[in-house]
Amino acid sequence: MSNRVKVLVTDYVSKTLEPEQTILNQVGADLIVAEDESEATFVKYAPKVDAILTTWAKVSTPVIEAATKCQVIGRYGIGLDNIDVEAATQLGIAVTNVPTYCLEEVSDHTMALLLGLARKIPRLDQVVKNRGWDRNIGPQVFRLRGRRLGLIGFGKIAQLIVPKAKGFSLEIAAYTPRLTDEMAAQHGVQRVDLDQLITTSDFISLNCPLTPETYHLINVERLQAMKSTAYLINTARGDIIDNDALYTALTEGWIAGAGLDVLPNEPPSPDLNLLGLDNVIITPHSAFWSEESIYDLQVTAAKEVVRVLSSEMPHSLMNPEVLGNAALRATGLKS
Repeated sequence: MSNRVKVLVTDYVSKTLEPEQTILNQVGADLIVAEDESEATFVKYAPKVDAILTTWAKVSTPVIEAATKCQVIGRYGIGLDNIDVEAATQLGIAVTNVPTYCLEEVSDHTMALLLGLARKIPRLDQVVKNRGWDRNIGPQVFRLRGRRLGLIGFGKIAQLIVPKAKGFSLEIAAYTPRLTDEMAAQHGVQRVDLDQLITTSDFISLNCPLTPETYHLINVERLQAMKSTAYLINTARGDIIDNDALYTALTEGWIAGAGLDVLPNEPPSPDLNLLGLDNVIITPHSAFWSEESIYDLQVTAAKEVVRVLSSEMPHSLMNPEVLGNAALRATGLKS
């Protein structure tokens, strides 16, 4: 047993790890499940493992440096902001993700937040449950047909939002630095610059990754530039929005409301200022959730780890430059 391959699971959202264990049995691997998400715990286990699977827990430089046998770090999800990819690459460790994960779910959730905000569903629900019967609460309600949805970021999730939004006769504009006229025409959206999207959209959906360039992309200046009747939706990463600026915008009427599935700190502090506002819908980073998506996530992430440990090229190698590193640990990937 001591000679068997070992895979550290830092954290997970599923009810059971049986799907992973079934897949990993192909390479005779045992799972080590961390008892907490502290760096010290990960460092304790890191020297023993050949692979790491992680969801949201921070796989930091000290953890990666301690993982002297590790060949691959697999992300349960799409974004890699919780993994020090640079450190992994320098040490010859492959990094994988699940790029097709929860695309339908997150795009559905974006539309659910949009509709909930536009129709004031949570607030009207609470009025009735509090024994009231008042339709005229909060900002005005406008017809959706002909309103503009602006998409910041135009990856797979944003592209799936397009036909769903068009089903409600919304006009759609999109911005990302790499969006071309040809790509925009292919998806039936208008390509605009960021300033135009901010100032003309009735709904703005954030679908971009968190990078140094997108950190606090939505700040005081951009919130002030939005329509006072506009809504902001974030199913990407919390730190894309300046939280203090958003609170000011919502309390001073710069914008009509916001729908947030992500926050800068999760779970939030009980005294988070946004929690006291009734023009905000907040869900607990749950846009990814469905029974089907969780199962697919587990199986796909585990299969990527098995591929690397079997000296096969993974389908979603996120640091391809590692292949040119003389220190590459999964040496079979060079062929």
